[in-house]
Amino acid sequence: MIETEVKTFDKLNTKELYNILQLRSEVFVVEQNCAYQDVDGKDKKALHVIGYKNKKIVAYTRVFKPGDYFEHAGIGRVVVSKEERQYKYGYDIMKASIKAVEIHFSKTTIKLSAQTYLKKFYINLGFEATGEEYLEDGIPHLIMIKN
Repeated sequence: MIETEVKTFDKLNTKELYNILQLRSEVFVVEQNCAYQDVDGKDKKALHVIGYKNKKIVAYTRVFKPGDYFEHAGIGRVVVSKEERQYKYGYDIMKASIKAVEIHFSKTTIKLSAQTYLKKFYINLGFEATGEEYLEDGIPHLIMIKN
């Protein structure tokens, strides 16, 4: 299990922000071979859920209150470093993110845009697929909701 921490953008120090952006870039740009604008201006509005193992950031999500990204509370940029996925830290970081939505926004309905190959992972966390599959940055995605 990883240790998790929730921070606003203003509470992130430069080293944390650098390490978060590096992890997101390693996975979403390099590993998934997808050129897209990761630094999209939304980080300032988000709560940042950070997963640490031995004081190193190995997992991360960003969480939004209703209206800041989707009509419902939202979770995005769900990422676990490649070498740590075998330990199922995706579940730890997502459970911490769901809890952050409940604590900080007093909401239980959460929306996310999931890469289609992770559908079962999100179903295991209580999400349901809604609507048709679509392409985002050339990668198949589904909208998923947890009530």
